Amino acid sequence: MNNNDKSEDIEAVKEGFKLIQHKFSHTLETKGLKSMDSLGEVFDVDKHEALTQIPAPSKKKKGTVLDVIEPGYLLGDKVIRFAKVVVGN
Repeated sequence: MNNNDKSEDIEAVKEGFKLIQHKFSHTLETKGLKSMDSLGEVFDVDKHEALTQIPAPSKKKKGTVLDVIEPGYLLGDKVIRFAKVVVGN
């Protein structure tokens, strides 16, 4: 962090942060952390938190997740953060 203040090459700093973020994400994945893919799924109160409802574009989309505001996360099979979603009504 101290070298970032003195660095003239902003691209090298960006690349360094990308490497750190990739290594951190990989470490969490090896420990069992997974991001939920909620878009298009049927709304499930055990995995999702509905922030709002909007009119569904078709009858087929009623009760499904139309937008993800914040992704949810699983640790193994346990939900550690519910996905914050918009549901079709």
